[in-house]
Amino acid sequence: QVQLVESGGGLVQAGGSLRLSCAASGRTDSRYFMAWFRQAPGKEREFVAAISWSDGSTYYATSVKGRFTISRDNAKNTLYLQMNSLKPEDTADYYCAGQKYYSGAYSYTHTYDYWGQGTQVTVSS
Repeated sequence: QVQLVESGGGLVQAGGSLRLSCAASGRTDSRYFMAWFRQAPGKEREFVAAISWSDGSTYYATSVKGRFTISRDNAKNTLYLQMNSLKPEDTADYYCAGQKYYSGAYSYTHTYDYWGQGTQVTVSS
């Protein structure tokens, strides 16, 4: 099984930046997309950003486009999320996820097979 471990979360003031990392281990030979999702207390888990592992194509939720950047380091088998201009609304647990099988979609939780345990991001105002 693929194991994903997130790191980089923390407390930051509004307008600040954080960089999240997601290290993948295990059998990662079959992957199509990797993504970041977030879940605020009492809210549903929502899509943040996704990236094609093979060609690097990126996709973003409207709420974060222009502020967040998803990237990957194939050699290190690591996914990143650079978060700039953070807002209190960005406060959530952030999860990285990977697809083992092609689902035809990248923005829905049920299309992902592997999940990390999450890293907490708190943006204070």
